[in-house]
Amino acid sequence: MTFPKGFLWGVSLAGFQFEMGDPEGRAIDPNTDWFAWVHDEKNIRRGVVSGDLPEHGIDYWHRFREDHELAQSLGMNAYRLNIEWSRVFPKPTYSVEVGVEREEDLVVSVDIDESDLARLDELADKAAVQHYREVIEDLRSRGFYVILNLVHFTLPLWLHDPITARDTNLRRGPLGYADPRFPVEFAKFAAYAAWRFGDLVDTWSTFNEPSVVTEQGYLGQAKFPPGVMNFKGYRRAMLNIAQAHVLAYDLVKRFDRTRAYAESPEPASVGIIHNLIPFHPLRPGREKDVAATRTADYLHNRWILHAILDGAVNPSFDWRREGETIEKYRGKLDWLGVNYYSRSVVAGRTGLLSLITGLPAVPVLVENYGYQCEPRSTSAAGRPTSDFGWEIYPEGLAEVLSMAVETRKPVLVTENGIADAEDRLRPHYIALHLKVLESFLEERQGSVTGYLHWALTDNYEWADGFRMRFGLFHVDLETKRRAKRPSADLLARIIAEGAVPEDSLKAAEERTGVKLAA
Repeated sequence: MTFPKGFLWGVSLAGFQFEMGDPEGRAIDPNTDWFAWVHDEKNIRRGVVSGDLPEHGIDYWHRFREDHELAQSLGMNAYRLNIEWSRVFPKPTYSVEVGVEREEDLVVSVDIDESDLARLDELADKAAVQHYREVIEDLRSRGFYVILNLVHFTLPLWLHDPITARDTNLRRGPLGYADPRFPVEFAKFAAYAAWRFGDLVDTWSTFNEPSVVTEQGYLGQAKFPPGVMNFKGYRRAMLNIAQAHVLAYDLVKRFDRTRAYAESPEPASVGIIHNLIPFHPLRPGREKDVAATRTADYLHNRWILHAILDGAVNPSFDWRREGETIEKYRGKLDWLGVNYYSRSVVAGRTGLLSLITGLPAVPVLVENYGYQCEPRSTSAAGRPTSDFGWEIYPEGLAEVLSMAVETRKPVLVTENGIADAEDRLRPHYIALHLKVLESFLEERQGSVTGYLHWALTDNYEWADGFRMRFGLFHVDLETKRRAKRPSADLLARIIAEGAVPEDSLKAAEERTGVKLAA
């Protein structure tokens, strides 16, 4: 089996992680919640963040042509990036008042017209807009198919003050994803983006990893802003994201009327990028573990998809209860992006938290499996782990793709990669995961349209700073020089040959101890 003709091969990036790093400081964006978060002295002192600062990063803002050339040299034909909301609108857009329709306490539509877009244009940073157009135009000139994402974690500081939100446990803000103004403000941003970039792109995503940003920010895991344990805040944030996606879906389609690529089926195809995780019960015969696993799967994987595909908005976040069905939320998804890195193993716990949440058993992620391992070690299942402590579990890619194709929408692998500064495991990680994808496509032809690796270059890994090296190319942070790692050559070979070489697969299985089914 070979990968099909027209398969998309590429990479993904996030603006905040890649753009800054110009030695003269010309590309610094201080107007995001994440910029405030990683500079906060309390966070640095407590070890919530690394102390590394994004302004010392890899400078994609000025070196984008160089990086595009590197991707081109590997035979890639697709590139996913985002425009930073805080760069486009460094100041608030609250003053642009729009009509809002509500149903069951949810926003179901926003009335935005050309005059509203003109007023937004007066508030926009035209230089930032023009820069992003130049980035996309350069990609197009090199033959790349561009996927444009709207929000990859970061929010404008005027919409989210993470330090105030943290210090007041969400009593004061602005509260970002949990702010009642969030859905409508995002809708304005999405409409404006479609209006200004619709002639250049046809494939859009609204959010990257909505479950990750809400769980990490509102369920006590602390590393993501606002770093609180507040289940009500988590629920509000998820409900807001669902509303925002639905509003943006309609508005992007309304204002992007230009087919930018001849091969695109329509001028605007709107999706969401979802970090899907296979959750496995620690003890399959123990009822609490099974119930907790189902809860984890529902909250992380399925809740948002039910909301934007079926209109099934469940404010209780309990899979045992039926929520409201909002007809105007049905079918608001044209494609699904899947980010996959590893699995999670779950045990069920009862007690006070179970009583507070109303869940039969609260999910607890078991140490030494999946994402919960020691760095550069071996998991309880005998699998090697990354610099991040993430277990290599390629079989899980088939599990999450099986889940994704249940949506009956085109599926694109939008992130897959490993933190591995020495490049000792990355070639094997690539070979194993792409072999799983190759086998999946053999059984379900056409169900997955492409594979985007994370990442082309080393970058700024959020709260963990520069220590986690995901790049096919190493970046010297002093000189900004890019240097190819051996794994890049393997991925280029797979792209050129259209299949995973048998010698690479054999070496990967021997090195990792992972034996894929024949």
